[in-house]
Amino acid sequence: MKKLLSVAGAVLLTALAAVFALGQPAHAATGFSVSNGRLYDAGGVEFVMRGVNHAHTWYPQQTSSFADIKALGANTVRVVLASGDRWTKNSAADVANVISLCKANRLICVLEVHDTTGYGEEGAAASLAKATDYWLSIADVLKGQEKYVIVNIGNEPFGNQGYSAWTTDTSNAIKRLRAAGLTHTIMVDAPNWGQDWSFTMRDNAGTVFAADAQRNTVFSIHMYGVFDTAAEISDYLGRFRTAGLPIVVGEFGFNHSDGNPDEDAIMAYAQANGIGYLGWSWSGNGGGVEYLDMTTAFNPAQLTSWGQRIFNGANGIAATSREASVYASTTPTASPTVSPTVSPTTSPTVSPTPPPPTTPPPSGGCTATYTVGNSWQGGFQGEVKVTAGAAAITGWTVRWTYANGQSVTQAWNASVSNSGSAYTARNVDYNGRLGAGASTSFGFIGTWQGTNSTPAVTCTPA
Repeated sequence: MKKLLSVAGAVLLTALAAVFALGQPAHAATGFSVSNGRLYDAGGVEFVMRGVNHAHTWYPQQTSSFADIKALGANTVRVVLASGDRWTKNSAADVANVISLCKANRLICVLEVHDTTGYGEEGAAASLAKATDYWLSIADVLKGQEKYVIVNIGNEPFGNQGYSAWTTDTSNAIKRLRAAGLTHTIMVDAPNWGQDWSFTMRDNAGTVFAADAQRNTVFSIHMYGVFDTAAEISDYLGRFRTAGLPIVVGEFGFNHSDGNPDEDAIMAYAQANGIGYLGWSWSGNGGGVEYLDMTTAFNPAQLTSWGQRIFNGANGIAATSREASVYASTTPTASPTVSPTVSPTTSPTVSPTPPPPTTPPPSGGCTATYTVGNSWQGGFQGEVKVTAGAAAITGWTVRWTYANGQSVTQAWNASVSNSGSAYTARNVDYNGRLGAGASTSFGFIGTWQGTNSTPAVTCTPA
């Protein structure tokens, strides 16, 4: 973050040519691991990041922030570190203390080197190779912490120049870390100041994933002005889901000098699809983006409107965060996740809706439940949950008809078609088989005007 795009406008490129053929992890995980495009913690439980970024390297005295972030419900904190190439190097002892603060407060630490920001365009930025040198220099404090630490090699590596080297440089960095014995889940940021408007990361993610012998890499997209519509957000994230590649929103805000990101759509889509998000940032912003502070002067009792939105709003951290299972047997040292307290300024705009209609569950049949997860002027995000009945099914078809002129413009996890107001959704290849009582879901972005009533839905097994 913290940089205007120097190339105006993001042009959507063509779709991925094919779904990547990805295998299972090639090792028995001692910490976090990736399988089928999902992140799992050391307890084997799927882990969805819900947290914020904390500018530790510039505010090393703000150690109470870890407990404050946890008390508001987060399960993850992305910690800004410096390799010494651009800002004062965080020592191994300091990093060890950061990890201990995360563990004491039952948080997962995503550690990132910030010196790489905008490499190729920002003259002071460091290369990914330099960032890798830093990680190797502190490897001793990282090893043994695989259950609690994810290594984010370099923040926003490459600006809007020279980014064609992203694939090779990222692959080489991963290989060096693995050769040195680091088995942590690795996170890699997109180029183009993190926003990947060139789709370099999107279209080469499969190559980078395959470069990791342990198949334990997660991709991170930063969403600011490039992602100002729900369609752009769902298209980008949805392609990773379709390809079976793990993706998180490593940074995003509610506003930015390069455009107005759609934070509502980011959070709604992430929640509907089990995608992690980490908002920017806890406090201490400067350079004209002070509005991105979630707290005033690091005071958790003084949440800004952005802080209220991300912690206590619809699809926010307090309502959706789940603690890593590795902490399940430990004694809490920080406040547990609390129920959301939605302030008047951040209350969801969705009007109350009646209980969603469902189909009766015949033996060997299926049910479908339609819900509206988020709504904004002229648009909404919907989700349909499909549940098998008393016997396993090998596929499903869901149908509904809109009564008020609504339409679906973008869908994921299902093949959706329509004839006028009548819609049909069929399973895709990876979510058709359901055991007795098992569920899956698909989502979509829609439009509405005036009324957005909930339609009746039917489900037919294959």
